[in-house]
Amino acid sequence: MGEAADSTRRPRTDAQRNRTHILDVAERYFSEHGISGSMDAIAKRAGVGAGTLYRHFPNRDALLAALLQARDEELDARRNAIQRDESTATEALARWLDALGEWVTAFDGLPEPLRAALSEEGSPLALTCQGFITTTEHFLGAAQREGGAQPWVRGRDLFLSALAAGWVSGAAMADGSSAQALRAMMRSGWAVPGCEETP
Repeated sequence: MGEAADSTRRPRTDAQRNRTHILDVAERYFSEHGISGSMDAIAKRAGVGAGTLYRHFPNRDALLAALLQARDEELDARRNAIQRDESTATEALARWLDALGEWVTAFDGLPEPLRAALSEEGSPLALTCQGFITTTEHFLGAAQREGGAQPWVRGRDLFLSALAAGWVSGAAMADGSSAQALRAMMRSGWAVPGCEETP
């Protein structure tokens, strides 16, 4: 009985250890090469067969979703901190968009699969994106009620603008201030005149 229990527990333990190891390797690999890096190269670097990698993560989106999970928790913590702060709703929205902008640039090239996930219901990234769009709508609605954001602005558009700024930061022509400048221009678009602050 004890041996049987151990034999069923061990494969699960090994599988979890493999999964964790693959995630650690993929984190380093995507940080070095961006998300366009080869899945097979990740498997090779992790010392596992491609079949093992794809059993855990059937596609790149599944691997990215797992890697972003820890960052999702960090972003949730920042959201909670912003909500507890006594800043204005308009400033809270700006701070949330800054946090979101950092999240979408976790890896070079990440904005594109996040954008694509918005139109692919089966993508494991879609639920994550939709959750952060809902959060953005919450912050936006409060800023609109306060009179600090234009009434026609939508949370989905602000989420897409964060993806756009993230894409710009990795563009060949971009420099260190490009993404910040684009975020400032976007804010001057959604903010009611008189509520803008110098970035």
